Amino acid sequence: MIAKLPRINCNPSRYGTSGQAPRIGRWISDNRAAFAAGGGRMASQIQTYQRLALLASETERAQEARAALLAQGEWVPLAEADAVVVLGGDGYMLQVLHAMLDAGRVIPAYGMNLGTVGFLMNRYDKRAAIAARVNKARHWTISPLRVEALTQDGETHVLSAINEISLLRETRQTAKIEVTVGDRVRIRELVCDGVLVATPAGSTAYNLSAQGPILPLDSKMLALTPISPFRPRRWRGAILPDRMKIILKVLEPVKRPVAAVADQKELRDIAEVRLEIARDCDLTLLFDPGQSLEERIVAEQFVTA
Repeated sequence: MIAKLPRINCNPSRYGTSGQAPRIGRWISDNRAAFAAGGGRMASQIQTYQRLALLASETERAQEARAALLAQGEWVPLAEADAVVVLGGDGYMLQVLHAMLDAGRVIPAYGMNLGTVGFLMNRYDKRAAIAARVNKARHWTISPLRVEALTQDGETHVLSAINEISLLRETRQTAKIEVTVGDRVRIRELVCDGVLVATPAGSTAYNLSAQGPILPLDSKMLALTPISPFRPRRWRGAILPDRMKIILKVLEPVKRPVAAVADQKELRDIAEVRLEIARDCDLTLLFDPGQSLEERIVAEQFVTA
């Protein structure tokens, strides 16, 4: 049987905030938004946000947008906010969400795209009344993965992955990985460049480029996707209920070293990772009406250009 993973419970005193931007952690509100549980479900309650905070990436475009929005009205310190407006791209939004998880205090995030793709963001319009947009937005809860990574030197690291956790070979040698799902070893030796596990929210990112399936937000499924698999030659991955726990064990770790990447955080020389969905650490994203994350995931399946 797979051992129960230790609970993160979003507690920074236990796991720390290593690798995250300290300045983001300082502002996170003491009040976690109460939304419906369940990865990717849209809650039915209507929430009014009266205290908004503003956070922008360091890019020139984001800083210019910040200056324009500051003139719209009063912004509270982030530690006092009940929602935050995030200016930047998807990468910056992930950075903010991870900082919330590390600090153990989560507030709803309304993103405005000043990056490239903006899959997690709304359209930026400096003429629109930002408070009205935020309060008209629909909110979606997404559940990250809780990952326990054991390195070859015996250290254990507990991480969160909002999009995916990837195991990747570190050298010219292919990786060899044993795959356990539930309480059974499903593949005794997967020979590959790597393997990843993606959430529905992350299924259109690295998972899609690795030929993995796109998952509806409310599917309660995870995508287990190999990266350039060599053996078994015909195995192209699996769609798994997210209640199932997964173990990925690195075989011949000294000869064939493997790194683990949880969204933006990387660990080298991995021996084993254990992962499961973390519903006690749900995150809330706010989207303009008609522009939900669910709709974007559906639309991504009909892109022809």
